[in-house]
Amino acid sequence: MMSRPVLLVFLLLVLIITSQFEWKQQLVPDLDATPSISQKPSQSSKREEAVKEKIILLQEKNIKRLNEIVHSLREQLRRCKSKNETRQHSVSFLSEHVTEIEQHQIFED
Repeated sequence: MMSRPVLLVFLLLVLIITSQFEWKQQLVPDLDATPSISQKPSQSSKREEAVKEKIILLQEKNIKRLNEIVHSLREQLRRCKSKNETRQHSVSFLSEHVTEIEQHQIFED
């Protein structure tokens, strides 16, 4: 019988040889497939461009929608400011009249 180290070396050599044989078999079909691979990038690049265009269109649509929302919010803010100014003027007008009435009452007493 063979000794253990010799058997291990023999198995190692068998593994190396078979693995190289498998690599060579894998390389041959890869070389045959190369022309079809060159056609695939053009198809995939067309798909990528179509997807990019869709993404750009969606982004433009979202930007337009966001601009409309911003415009609406600015309009609401403007209305709120004008209402606030109107209330402030009313309050100041009322406070002036209240002070006048109080002063008038003081003079009457």
